Amino acid sequence: MNNLDLIFENNASIESYSIAYFKYLSSVITKISEDEIAAFVQVLLSARKNGKTIYFIGNGGSAATGTHMVNDLSIGLKLRDIKNLNIECLSDNSAVCTAIANDIGYENIFYAQLKDKITQNDMLIAISCSGNSKNIIKAVDYVKEQKAVIIGMTGFSGGQLKKLCDISYHIDSEKGEYGVVEDLHMILDHIIYTYYISLKPENKTSYTMVR
Repeated sequence: MNNLDLIFENNASIESYSIAYFKYLSSVITKISEDEIAAFVQVLLSARKNGKTIYFIGNGGSAATGTHMVNDLSIGLKLRDIKNLNIECLSDNSAVCTAIANDIGYENIFYAQLKDKITQNDMLIAISCSGNSKNIIKAVDYVKEQKAVIIGMTGFSGGQLKKLCDISYHIDSEKGEYGVVEDLHMILDHIIYTYYISLKPENKTSYTMVR
């Protein structure tokens, strides 16, 4: 039984459960390393300055996080006249992912896309709550051979990914607390996005944002 199960036992109504969930999320936030966030941001700034390509990989909710981060850090910045990153989420092309999965196995869906494509001048951001997804680790092992920088976004104990990556953003949580980990992965995205905007306060958007 993890912390969220215990919270539900003591807070059966949605109102009290929501309050307890927010309190628990706040307690996990206090364990996040500011140094890890700083290292993450600095390496992205360096990649942007030097025109490196950044690839995101992740499964399920982590794939959605990768898509969201690519959206914010590419077109989201560009729409505000801020230099964006050259960035791509490899789970976004369902035709490619399903073709690879069907033909040579699901564990190859990211490895096959990165093979003979990523260089030591590029960067990989791997998102995995457990840090042990086979397709993530296979891709990371290949990228390490290419000597490209690897950033890991993990949860629980961190798994293999936390040990393999060069830079880690880790959410120290109980095993199985996917929602908490994914919440705090998305918070990092919005920290980075709003920070980049703040770096250039004189920039004004050429577009009218209506959403």
